[in-house]
Amino acid sequence: MNFDVLTLFPAIVDAFFKESIMAKSVESNKISYTLTDFRDFATDRHHTCDDTPYGGGAGMVVKPEPLGKALESVNAKNKRVIYPSPSGRKFTQEYAKELSKEEDLVIICGRYEGIDQRIIDMYVDDEICIGDYVISSGEVAALVVIDAVYRLIDGVINAESLLEESFTGGLLEYPHYTRPVTYCSRSVPEVLLSGHHANIEKWRMEKRIEKTLKMRPELLENTPYKEMAYEKNIELKPYVAKGTEEDGCDKGN
Repeated sequence: MNFDVLTLFPAIVDAFFKESIMAKSVESNKISYTLTDFRDFATDRHHTCDDTPYGGGAGMVVKPEPLGKALESVNAKNKRVIYPSPSGRKFTQEYAKELSKEEDLVIICGRYEGIDQRIIDMYVDDEICIGDYVISSGEVAALVVIDAVYRLIDGVINAESLLEESFTGGLLEYPHYTRPVTYCSRSVPEVLLSGHHANIEKWRMEKRIEKTLKMRPELLENTPYKEMAYEKNIELKPYVAKGTEEDGCDKGN
């Protein structure tokens, strides 16, 4: 897959492509990317890319001319174009799976109050909201989409690792434990040390249902696990974020 990212701050995005699993995916040619600074397409002496909004109001708006030329430079009309925006369609795991099937994605990093609506009307296929909150950096929003999508491409991550992740099958993921067996007087659940694979799988499924019921009960609505959760009358216990003195740990500040 190829990502064409249009941004006023390419260094923010470039750093992501040069670290960790993404860097390995680029090196192995599973992923490719281009970064286009649309300020390079501004024609005035100051390379201006924003202006005040018609009708008044606070803030600035990204101008259509430099962004439009940048989109033309990456052949955007023949690719799927994404614009992360608070007013877009909600981004989900299923949406990420859909986008991972594309060969090319063009992503526009917005700034200020947003981009000129005419660019959205002319070029954008998907206006995507990554959550019900507002951030100042369109680059951060773009990287959320990129990270969620690229890891679903064949060969990027071990396929087995994707099977029981949060949102797979409509459930959140089960808790994880590693060495040591005891930490601050808290021990790893015995079932995980038993080597009994069937019991481990059962425990993990119960914990997935339990956590989903506690944290995101709406995810259960359209799954077969809703009735299972209430039939089992799973006891919901609060998740402890910090240790206590009784545990032999500091409470934290």
